[in-house]
Amino acid sequence: MTIAEQPVPGPVRSAAATAEGGLPTLIQGGMGVGVSGWRLARSVARTGQLGVVSGVALDVTLARRLQQGDPGGHLRGALAEFPVPAISERILARYYVRDGIEPGAPYRPVPRLGLRPNRARDELAVVANFAEVFLAKRDGGTIGINYLEKIQMATPAAAYGAMLAGVDFVLMGAGIPSQIPRLLDRLAAHLPAEVTVTVAGAEGGERHAVGIDPVALLGRTPEPLVRPRLLAIVSSDVLAGYLARTPETRPDGFVVEAPVAGGHSAPPRGRMRLDETDQPVYGPRDEVNLAKVAALGLPFWLAGGYASRDGLARALEAGAAGVQVGTAFALCRESGLDDKLRRRLLEQAKDGTLRVRNDPHASPAGFPFKVAGLPDTLAAPEVHERRPRLCDLGHLRTPYVKPDGGVGFRCPAEPVDAFLRKGGRLEETEGRRCLCNGLVAAIGLGQHRPDGYQEPPLLTLGQDLDFLGDLPEGYTAADVVAHLLGPGGAPGSAGAGDDRREGGLPPEGS
Repeated sequence: MTIAEQPVPGPVRSAAATAEGGLPTLIQGGMGVGVSGWRLARSVARTGQLGVVSGVALDVTLARRLQQGDPGGHLRGALAEFPVPAISERILARYYVRDGIEPGAPYRPVPRLGLRPNRARDELAVVANFAEVFLAKRDGGTIGINYLEKIQMATPAAAYGAMLAGVDFVLMGAGIPSQIPRLLDRLAAHLPAEVTVTVAGAEGGERHAVGIDPVALLGRTPEPLVRPRLLAIVSSDVLAGYLARTPETRPDGFVVEAPVAGGHSAPPRGRMRLDETDQPVYGPRDEVNLAKVAALGLPFWLAGGYASRDGLARALEAGAAGVQVGTAFALCRESGLDDKLRRRLLEQAKDGTLRVRNDPHASPAGFPFKVAGLPDTLAAPEVHERRPRLCDLGHLRTPYVKPDGGVGFRCPAEPVDAFLRKGGRLEETEGRRCLCNGLVAAIGLGQHRPDGYQEPPLLTLGQDLDFLGDLPEGYTAADVVAHLLGPGGAPGSAGAGDDRREGGLPPEGS
């Protein structure tokens, strides 16, 4: 009997279905790598809405921030609360550098994702996700974490770490998260859990999986965890209906995302057509039948172009529980974006010169990806052409069956010759950007190469920027909530003062 076939104790699943507490009207989107960090999510949660941390590449961001010396000591404080101190101590011994590494020095690498068991990789992923959620929940409130189904090999360890810190919601996009309900059930009971991993070239009946054994990792069996609710991020009523059809695949709700939303978006249904600006053309087939989504009987939120009171009103009228908003929070003061980049984005957005393009080629994941056209970033063709092609983080690598029957890994953004040797097609490499390194650089953690080259950032935003005219200069996350819900829509908000005292929110203009 495989892990996937083993029974799960019933009470764990039913506990999630009967969880107390109302649903949020507003979900702050999980964005990029570290853009939706713990400071932003905590600020939103303090308003009574759902704050969401990005769960992508937290192993990398934790390791690099520790190597920067962990200014403020927040991460070390979170690691001190991890239930197995020996695991935290191993991570600190490997990555923490008192006073930080020298400027321009390269960061120490972290173990790459793979199918073979790797305890050091699992420990880092579990602790990194624990720390991010722990810090976000420090003032109470409701916190979610956002993962990408496309990065399957990271999910079991990452989700378990977030659950150890008491995460309330898991949001999953960029794929079909049909395995996640059962994964969360098992992890809540500290049972061995795994997900099947898609391997290119695998024959029918050949199964590859990656998983985690919580008891073996921790060395003991803790008390059962509260299972977080799962929100599947979808772009069609067909996918929503597919997931809702059985208890094994049914999420606890949906985020229905329109094509203008930031980051990855679903490709148009049918044959891909591009307009005169080389962007995908969406048509009637891509419009979501919200009546069919509502008929499924699960709560849903609308995302992509709803960052206004009118947008919220339209969503509620359609039967939604509320809206998910990303870009407005990505540009607020608590955003994890490098502050200089954030201000440049704001300046160009306000003067009308910023262009956000739905690039069908940029992402190695194969999904269209919104690229903010800021000069001196990977959006600029000359910057992209100067960057040496390499893949050293590898979160978007995909496994494939090698001629000898073993499993290898390839990425369309790696050196072209290497990708072709691994069975990839030349057309798959055209225009590909290294999202892993570019998004990490966007939050000020870009790698420095031994030859002096520094990884340039890649920035993503949604294509609807109309909200900026309604927000004050130097606005905060609480301002976004008030803009959407009204002055009384942020119950319990403490403003930005506490974040400033902790060094989390620098004075505007500094």
